[in-house]
Amino acid sequence: MLEVATLLIFPLCMSIAAISDLLTMTIPNRVSLVLALAFLVLAPVFGLPFVEIGMHFVGAIAVFLACFALFALNVMGGGDAKLLAAATLWFGFDASLVEFLAYVAFIGGMVTFLIVLLRSQATSIMAIGLPLPNSLLVAKKIPYGIAIAIGGIMAFPSSPLLIAATHTMS
Repeated sequence: MLEVATLLIFPLCMSIAAISDLLTMTIPNRVSLVLALAFLVLAPVFGLPFVEIGMHFVGAIAVFLACFALFALNVMGGGDAKLLAAATLWFGFDASLVEFLAYVAFIGGMVTFLIVLLRSQATSIMAIGLPLPNSLLVAKKIPYGIAIAIGGIMAFPSSPLLIAATHTMS
């Protein structure tokens, strides 16, 4: 049963974060909290060694500090920073984290390009009555939670927690 929770919690939280960021330009704190608490509960259950769990926290703290600096420079939103740090817990501080961050950066570039392109045509889009959220057409910031979510879901198969959970299933 906990294996199923491991398979569902991360993608569900990431999906909720992406949809919320798209529609409201906010990511609920409870999404990041659920991700962090679920990791804390599931990691020991599936036998991740204490040292490895500690390295997951090292990765999350490093990502949070980098994101906090970007937040302080008004480059990144607070919800994005919290979501990225909470998601990092699931990837640790090894190659799976690099994969996750690479996906987020690549998807983030694509999302940013598409939103800038949409915003350049905002007047035409609004004139024809195409119902798009304001976050895509007129907001000043990019809903980067979309990129974090897509990148996280793409990298999820390499998550050490998912790998540990699926090995107990077989």
